[in-house]
Amino acid sequence: MLSTVCGRLVGSLRVPGAFTKATVAMTEALAKIADVEIDPDGTFKYILVRVKVKDGDVHKDIVRGTKSAEYHNHIFEKVSPAMEALGMECKCLGGGKIEHKSQEKKLRVFGESTAFGKADHSVSVVKLKTAYSDYEITWSDDKK
Repeated sequence: MLSTVCGRLVGSLRVPGAFTKATVAMTEALAKIADVEIDPDGTFKYILVRVKVKDGDVHKDIVRGTKSAEYHNHIFEKVSPAMEALGMECKCLGGGKIEHKSQEKKLRVFGESTAFGKADHSVSVVKLKTAYSDYEITWSDDKK
């Protein structure tokens, strides 16, 4: 159980020091948030977001992307209130684009966000590999 862990990595969560019951509950709520939510096909904007328990140190990074977003901040404007409703706070770590070819089982991460800067695509790819383990996933710092 999480309450027995002190100061180490649990799954994809950074867990510091001693816990209170509230912290354990929030940590478990954080663990239930999907690492990745992206559109099933196409090329679209994405953001890398750090989600953190309010007034705590426990956090995880998540990837969100969709074709419906004209700008990267449109994604964040949906993610942030949803996380706040769960008792979390979040910060956008940057953005880029994802090219998703589901028929070929390929994902390509590239580009940057004008508003948030370039996400660390290597971190995003690690997250994507958890959700798409049978895919070929590549990334580059190219803008196209």
